[in-house]
Amino acid sequence: MKTRSNERMVYFNGKFIPESEAKISIYDSSLMFGDMVFEMTRSFNKKHFKLKEHIDRLFLGLKILRISINLSKKELLDICHETSKINEHLFEKNDEHRLMIDISRGILGIYEDVVGVEKGSNIIVADFPLKWTVRGMSKFFDEGINMVITPQRVIPSGLMDPKIKNRSRLFYLNANMEAALFKGENNWALMLDNDGYIAEGSGDNFFIVKDGAVISPEGRNMLRGISRSYVMNELCEKLKIKSIEKNIEPFDVYDADEAFITGTPFCMLPVTSLNSIKIGDGKVGKTFNKLLNFWGKEHKLDIKEQIKTWDKYSKKTKAVTPYKF
Repeated sequence: MKTRSNERMVYFNGKFIPESEAKISIYDSSLMFGDMVFEMTRSFNKKHFKLKEHIDRLFLGLKILRISINLSKKELLDICHETSKINEHLFEKNDEHRLMIDISRGILGIYEDVVGVEKGSNIIVADFPLKWTVRGMSKFFDEGINMVITPQRVIPSGLMDPKIKNRSRLFYLNANMEAALFKGENNWALMLDNDGYIAEGSGDNFFIVKDGAVISPEGRNMLRGISRSYVMNELCEKLKIKSIEKNIEPFDVYDADEAFITGTPFCMLPVTSLNSIKIGDGKVGKTFNKLLNFWGKEHKLDIKEQIKTWDKYSKKTKAVTPYKF
């Protein structure tokens, strides 16, 4: 398909339509139950990062939730690339792609007689500039963030498995609102599981560094992030840094040498305090910088500098937590 529209185009159930026309029914199961599996990706120098892994995770979620679609992994992968290609002319030279893949079950059976509503699953692929997501984050690379343990805990996998990336995430939102009530700036939510062990942030995975080893909570009651896996299984291995999965408590964080989080849009951010108590010397750690710099070299890009550049030329230059309400 060829288009030179001034509006981004979205893949929607078999065709490309203007972004403003991409709408689902009020009777859709995603609106009723948050019944939607999704993925959000990023690129480096316009090349998609771990797109296959994102799609693999998406299809596993679809399988577990019994949402049927008429596409193969390869077909969805091709659709993602085509969506970016169609919208490329609307991206500035230093922009990166941010794909959003949403798949819902569709309208509930009791509404199947509603006139004019398409039956079956909804498959949506959108593409917008990554800088929208990370705008204002550049200062965190130098100052670090303060993780706040929230009263809101993760939903244990025995109730609703968080390893399935789904849109039913009200507990994430609630944790963000609770973290926003904490005094000070740069506060991000960190949730415990029902046993009091650290699980994850509200959209990011948490790590500590102790005696040279990178340690992540066990991947039980969390979303097992693509970036988390990349750090542990690829970057740490190449840099010969020991990586460990084990249960950790807040006490272990206070006793750590440094800490950081991973997430697709920003890759990594340093955590310099927990509940405003310094971690290590309260400064950005050497292991964090080593991993981040190597990540950038692997993709021929200075990750921190790119976000700083976006902030420098952005109309919104004040760096605040994206979870401030």
